[in-house]
Amino acid sequence: MSHFDRIIDRHGTDCVKWDTYGPDVLPMWVADMDFAAPPKVLDAIRAISEHGVLGYGSQAGNLALLTAWQDRLSERYGWQVAVEELIPLPGVVVGTNLVCRAIGEPGLEALVPEPVYGPLRSAPSYGKMKMVPVTLSPDSTGNYHLASDAIRVAITERSRVLILCNPHNPLGRVFTRAELEGVAELALRHDLLILSDEIHCDFMLGESRHIPIATLGEEVARRTITLMAPSKTYNIAGLHSSVAIVHNPELLARLKREMAGIVQGLDIVARAATVAAFRHSQPWLDELLGYLQANRDLLSQAVRERLSGVRMAPCEGTYLAWLDFSAGRLTEPASVYLRRQARVALNAGTDFGPGLEAYARLNFGCPRSLLEQAIECMAAVWPPRSEYQCNTEG
Repeated sequence: MSHFDRIIDRHGTDCVKWDTYGPDVLPMWVADMDFAAPPKVLDAIRAISEHGVLGYGSQAGNLALLTAWQDRLSERYGWQVAVEELIPLPGVVVGTNLVCRAIGEPGLEALVPEPVYGPLRSAPSYGKMKMVPVTLSPDSTGNYHLASDAIRVAITERSRVLILCNPHNPLGRVFTRAELEGVAELALRHDLLILSDEIHCDFMLGESRHIPIATLGEEVARRTITLMAPSKTYNIAGLHSSVAIVHNPELLARLKREMAGIVQGLDIVARAATVAAFRHSQPWLDELLGYLQANRDLLSQAVRERLSGVRMAPCEGTYLAWLDFSAGRLTEPASVYLRRQARVALNAGTDFGPGLEAYARLNFGCPRSLLEQAIECMAAVWPPRSEYQCNTEG
């Protein structure tokens, strides 16, 4: 039995995931996991708490954080980043919005492949830019591809930035080198910046391999702002720890100007937790990835065998499954139907783009018994009875 099988009751713990819909609904929505953080991370937090003084952090503590990031990027990707090119931020969403403020102005456009995580769709408005959607469509296998042709068609003389999500939320794609090179080539040819949300970069399932787009070459790196975080990987989202990686001095200065006097660095708890995660928690992460891969495989098999007509996009990374319930011809959004009838809460497809009522996102970052329970509940109400289906006659 894995320690990831342990059920931790999160009800009544100031938990948006478990306290939103009530005790009779099984929450499989918000993208945090139902596992305890790594022991070394909890030890680091406990040491601060037991000391008792929660004062201001030091420059030495900040340097320890930045060098932990440096070493991680070098070890994982061969990516050499100077300390000065790392900007600690209280969350990737905050970073995304700040970057858009730093680079945007009225009349400019931001290209956003969708469906995609909602805050990436709203971020351009913080820079007074127009969000221009680029539709990602599934192929015959239900997989989605980052098609350069679709992006190229959307580019105009007003295009300023391409907002990328890799690994992709909610599609579960880990984009290939060829796909990323296609995007990079367009950025170079049309003088676009790239804002790359890579928060799920550690969740490589099976043979998948994450490639930070900024590592494709010096010219690509100079026009890319990359956002990463330990928050998803080590289940410490509530500590709000992330980093922006910016190689271009002009972009770096713009971002710092937007932050000045408003956004400070990380607090001492977030710093200590991040360092402990990076320095001392690799065995925990290795075990987690194996557990999540088994969860993914269990869910994929259940969708094929027990949810007739439902399609699950092939999940190469993240702990998020993108499910297509359109075969059910539901009269209401799939997430609403499943919450009412199965008592299982998924993210609505429309959280990730318009016209996606038949889709939903399921979080399988949980003890296996909870995933099995969710599968049983959904299978019990699928296929839907006729009163929940659209009448296609006449």
